[in-house]
Amino acid sequence: MNEILSELARLYPDARPALNFSTPYELLVAVILSAQCTDERVNLVTRELFRAHNTPETMVELSQEELERYIYSCGFYRNKAAHILSASRDILEKFGGQVPATLEELRTLAGVGRKTANVVYSVAFGGAAIAVDTHVFRVANRTGLAVGSTPEKVEEGLMQVIPKEEWARAHHYLIFHGRQVCHSQRPDCSHCTLNVWCEFYKSKK
Repeated sequence: MNEILSELARLYPDARPALNFSTPYELLVAVILSAQCTDERVNLVTRELFRAHNTPETMVELSQEELERYIYSCGFYRNKAAHILSASRDILEKFGGQVPATLEELRTLAGVGRKTANVVYSVAFGGAAIAVDTHVFRVANRTGLAVGSTPEKVEEGLMQVIPKEEWARAHHYLIFHGRQVCHSQRPDCSHCTLNVWCEFYKSKK
């Protein structure tokens, strides 16, 4: 397993979040919008949205219908708008206008699940957490780094084999590899430098 992590670190030394943000609140909104949507699309939407509404105070000035018009192209816009507005109200009413900096408090926000909380906690606050999105889930299972039928199981497995201080960076390594090499439909196994250790590649051979 150490070989896989070392190779991922070598391949993606500059791995970092693809979402554009300047504050923990902007990151929170962007991550909520990113569910089943590309980061590129989210960045286009937030570039316009954040010009006028990049704090919980300004966000709650919008009606749900107004916010839906901003985020329509991200998909599932009704649910996402409701979650963003509810989370914004929670931040104002329960946390003094600041995005909470602990996993436990982040998970109390409306519409914030485990993955979103882990991303915000690790990226915005430097916390030790591994967020399991579709890329992380796929690469972890295929390589054998962590095998599980649910994101929670994969997260538990990754936390056992990756040193805690590497959790946040490893999350980004796995995402980059999933996007660039280990695609969902046509993984580029023949050019993948992880194939010497990869269980999926071994099974194909």
